[in-house]
Amino acid sequence: MKKNKKTIWNILFLILLCGATFWLMLKDQDLPAIIQCITEAKKSYLLIGIISVVLFVCCESVIIHYMMRALHKKTRLYKCIKYSFIGFFFSCITPSATGGQPAQIYYMNKDELDIPVSTLVLMIVTIGYKFVLVLIGLVLAVFYQDFIQNYLCETRFLFYLGLILNIGCITLMLMLVFWPNLAKRIIMWGMHVLQKLHLMKKDFTREKKLIDSMDQYHKAAAFFLNHKLVIFNVALISIFQRLVLFFVTYLVYRAFGLTQAGPWLVTMLQATISISVDMLPLPGGMGISENLFLKNFEPIFTSQYLLSGLLLSRGISYYALLLISAFVTMGAHLRLTIKEKRANAER
Repeated sequence: MKKNKKTIWNILFLILLCGATFWLMLKDQDLPAIIQCITEAKKSYLLIGIISVVLFVCCESVIIHYMMRALHKKTRLYKCIKYSFIGFFFSCITPSATGGQPAQIYYMNKDELDIPVSTLVLMIVTIGYKFVLVLIGLVLAVFYQDFIQNYLCETRFLFYLGLILNIGCITLMLMLVFWPNLAKRIIMWGMHVLQKLHLMKKDFTREKKLIDSMDQYHKAAAFFLNHKLVIFNVALISIFQRLVLFFVTYLVYRAFGLTQAGPWLVTMLQATISISVDMLPLPGGMGISENLFLKNFEPIFTSQYLLSGLLLSRGISYYALLLISAFVTMGAHLRLTIKEKRANAER
């Protein structure tokens, strides 16, 4: 009941944040003109965009299925697709996407997949996810300073901040994998400092849970060392997965009949938005993502199509996918509830 209440409050907060975001964006705009632009957009490009975001989620399913097989755990691909949609839904409604993996592990456990194995697999998925953002960010920062100067003039602070936070996150995760004892000492030292500053209460239960979770990361080291080809393939799939999602904005751009900017430019601009907001404590980066889109894409989309492009791009890559994920999650929850009631009735 407590978890259900928390989920409901998260959803209500998401709806409130969504409403506030769109009200602020559209309150002084010419709505009929925006609606006309959207209705006149080429539906074929938009359909490919919807297919692309579904493919984005399914790529994670392929990674989960692939690694489960490498660990000699039997699971069907359609169940992995279910886990991915559930993870996306709970990531969207929780700050910093913290609720996605716990929900996935819960449903995996209900399908009789070991929690330690599920944790390991999802941890590698997360590392792959962050790795792509860091890779793209570093490539742009090192080799494409002209791109940053020309297109991220107003937003480069958030870009560099997001890049630094993602580097820090993936560094910590890799430390937990390869240098668990050092990571433990650093994290426990940090907790003790916060306790002395009275910013955190001393809680032995919390410390035990933290130590147990760090031990799970150490088990990934053996997997990394013994399955190098698997990890390489996971990295390739992760790169493809992220680029597919970023490419949706270019499809929207072409749907308006615009051709001046190339696919690389539009895709990389969208990537910089994800890098900037990925570590921020907002569900789906809502609010800040829309603001960054309007600033980053102002030179690309003409003023006539800028807001319409934002609505379609975010509408397809986030809101439409959120609705699809919500239906999949509700279906999975309903099916699980019926299954458990039948099991209890047979006892």
